[in-house]
Amino acid sequence: MQRKAIVIGATGLVGQHLVKQLSELYDTLIVIARRPPRYINTSMRFYQVNDFDNLAEIFSSVGVDKKTDAFSCLGTTKKQAGSSEAFRKIDHDYNVNFAKLCQDKGVENFFLLSSMNADIHSRFLYNRVKAETEQSILALNFTQTVIFRPSLLLGKHKGRPLESMGQKAFKLISPLVSESMPLHPISAKRVASAMAMSAHDIYERSKYRSEPRITTTRIIENKQMLSMTRVKQ
Repeated sequence: MQRKAIVIGATGLVGQHLVKQLSELYDTLIVIARRPPRYINTSMRFYQVNDFDNLAEIFSSVGVDKKTDAFSCLGTTKKQAGSSEAFRKIDHDYNVNFAKLCQDKGVENFFLLSSMNADIHSRFLYNRVKAETEQSILALNFTQTVIFRPSLLLGKHKGRPLESMGQKAFKLISPLVSESMPLHPISAKRVASAMAMSAHDIYERSKYRSEPRITTTRIIENKQMLSMTRVKQ
């Protein structure tokens, strides 16, 4: 069976690692982004979009179907977006619209990058919108919905000074901090690995399943991602 995947948010901190890992698992990797990803290989089909409001137009020709797994790493901050409304539009509306377009094409498996602090009752806009996005996508009832909630992401990330400060502080104390701590920072590469590993696990299990598939939701928290991507010494 020819395996396909589609990704948005492929040029972000996690997304750029994810496309490289997915290209080793899937026969065809569809990437929709405003600019080409850093990593490109022969299995990748890149579609440039200047405005995600026009995503439906591109979807009509990308070849998404029931055999396609969908991944979203799309996200920003209020500062990068320019306003609360623009931030919500990118983090919630674009993600949900992408999910709906995938659902219309018969996609069964959806993998969403969220945040450890996603909370619909949070006083922080970022956390509330992350939770709203999770809820909106869960309401679509994909056969498999897997949500990843990382803590502070480690890696070079432009335009997020608070995260950069947090990373620098963590480097000073990291030798003293156990990965068993729920708030332990995690590298973007390990988050991408957890996403790829989860998709591969679903695929392997599906080859031996004879009964009808039931709707399943998994929330993979930061601690679990650290555990499943830990390098054995």
